[in-house]
Amino acid sequence: MSVNVKPLSDRVLVEPAVAEEKTAGGIIIPDTAKEKPQKGKIVAVGNGKKDEPITVKVGDSVLYGKYAGTEINIEGKDYLIMRESDIFAIV
Repeated sequence: MSVNVKPLSDRVLVEPAVAEEKTAGGIIIPDTAKEKPQKGKIVAVGNGKKDEPITVKVGDSVLYGKYAGTEINIEGKDYLIMRESDIFAIV
């Protein structure tokens, strides 16, 4: 999916994974008890800094910090915009 947002510098735009709806045992988790996902997919990347090129690319699945990034809403869909340094790993 393509969005009309181009992050600047070392920032990336991430589409968070959907929060778990049920536990492994089948118990439905209410919205108030759902944990924020810490996994997502890169949908846009900036150009990087002069001495630090961006190492992730569009389409990568990544793990990031629990409170990383800023939540934004684009065309009715929620995304996170964060610095590449907030990403822990590509999975």
